Amino acid sequence: MQKEHFSIKKRIRSFGYAFNGLRVFFSREHNAWIHGTAAVVAIAGGAIIGLEPCEWIAVAIVIGMVFAAEIVNTAIEYLCDMICPDYHKTIGTIKDLAAAAVVVCAIVAVAVAAIIIANHYLL
Repeated sequence: MQKEHFSIKKRIRSFGYAFNGLRVFFSREHNAWIHGTAAVVAIAGGAIIGLEPCEWIAVAIVIGMVFAAEIVNTAIEYLCDMICPDYHKTIGTIKDLAAAAVVVCAIVAVAVAAIIIANHYLL
């Protein structure tokens, strides 16, 4: 396979595709709205309790992690549904595993929030 030469136009176009993916995600996916609401609550709560810069970094990382996991989960679900529109046990397992990744990220986000809150109010 021949290597493709670097092209600024193609890199810019790839960002356009990525932003289109975000538009699709936030306009069509109910879970995006749920995670968005949770992110707004976390940011507002952080502003209220006065997070330190390193705490904001942790909050930003876990918010981004949950959104990224949900976007990948959504892409996997779309792909699975396209490949096999009818129920298939293996496809079901694949979708469950992708959803589990989102749950793991959400649990970590809640744990980070609990640690930050405990640090502000209990320690």
